[in-house]
Amino acid sequence: MSLLARPAIASLAARAMQRLTALADRRIASSLLGRYPEYPRNTRELTVPTSFGPARAVVYLPATDAATDTAPGSTPDSAPPVHVNFHGGGYVLPPIQLDDPLCRFLAAEAGVAVVNVDYVVAPQHPFPAPPHQAYEIVRWVAGHGAEHGWDGDRLTVGGQSAGGGLAAAVARQALEAKDGEAPSIALQVLHYPPLDLATDARDKRAAIAKPMLRPWMADIFDSAYVPDPRRRTDPLVSPAHPSDTADLTGIAPAFVVTAEYDLLRAEGVRYADRLREAGALLDHYDVPGADHGYDQKDAETARDVYALIAAHVRRATTPGPGNTPRENQP
Repeated sequence: MSLLARPAIASLAARAMQRLTALADRRIASSLLGRYPEYPRNTRELTVPTSFGPARAVVYLPATDAATDTAPGSTPDSAPPVHVNFHGGGYVLPPIQLDDPLCRFLAAEAGVAVVNVDYVVAPQHPFPAPPHQAYEIVRWVAGHGAEHGWDGDRLTVGGQSAGGGLAAAVARQALEAKDGEAPSIALQVLHYPPLDLATDARDKRAAIAKPMLRPWMADIFDSAYVPDPRRRTDPLVSPAHPSDTADLTGIAPAFVVTAEYDLLRAEGVRYADRLREAGALLDHYDVPGADHGYDQKDAETARDVYALIAAHVRRATTPGPGNTPRENQP
C-alpha cells in the first residue's frame, strides 16, 4: 500500500488539494463562462434541505419561446422537465462552477431546468454521505417542482466523473427503495464515471501510456472517500465490480459516455454491458481520441457530446412515438 492510500494521509492530502485547487478552479470557471455564448446564463440559487445539512444548488432555467412564453420542453399549461446534475471531482473536490457550459447547453437544447448541485464531499463527508445526500436531493427535486417552476414527474439525473458515479448510485437507490417514495427517473446520464473503486488503479489499463488519471490520484480520492477498502465493493460505490451481481431489471434507462483513453473506460464499458443485459441501456457512446475530463479543454468535442446528452434528455422527458433512441455501440 502506498502512503497516499493510507486513510489518514489521504485525508490530509485531499484537504490540501481542496485548498490548492480552489483558486485554479475559479480561473478555469471564468474561462468556461464564456464558452458557448449563444446559450445565456439564466440562473438562480436555492437551498435543498437534507439530513446532511443544506445543499446549495444553482438552477439553470431554459429560455422561453417569445411567441408562447413557454420553455422548449413544456407547453403553455406545464412547467419544463428537470435534470439534476452532479459535478465531478473524485468525490473530494467541489467544482460546481466547472459544469456551467454543460448546464447552460442542456437548459437551452433539452428545454429542461437544470439543478446543478453542490453536494457534500470527502474527507469531511466520506461514503455513504454523498450518494445518500444525492438521493435525498433528487427526491426533493421530484417533489417540489410546483414551488420552483419545473415538472418533477419528468426528471432525469446525470453527472460527469464522480458525478456520474453519484447519478448511478441515485438510480440504484431508486430501484431498491422500499418506502414507495422513490423518484421516477426517466434517464441516468453517466459521463466518464468511476464505477469500480474496489479494483486498484494500478490494475486498470488505459489505451495511452500517460492518461490524465494517475494511480496516486486514485489513492487520495478513493481512500479519502471510502477509507475502509472492504466497503469499496458496495453497489453504491462499485456497481461495475464483479462482486455486484444483483438483478438491475427496472433501473432507470441509461446513456453511458466513456472516453477512449480514459483509465476508467473499461469499468464504464462493463457497466454499460450490465445495463444492456438488464434492458436499461439506451445508448453507449465512446468519445474517440478523448481522455478523462476532455470537455474542460476541448470545446468542440464537448459540444458534440453535450448535444448527444441533450438529445437523450429531451427524448426521455418528451414521451411519444419515436422517442426511444437507438443504441450506438462504441
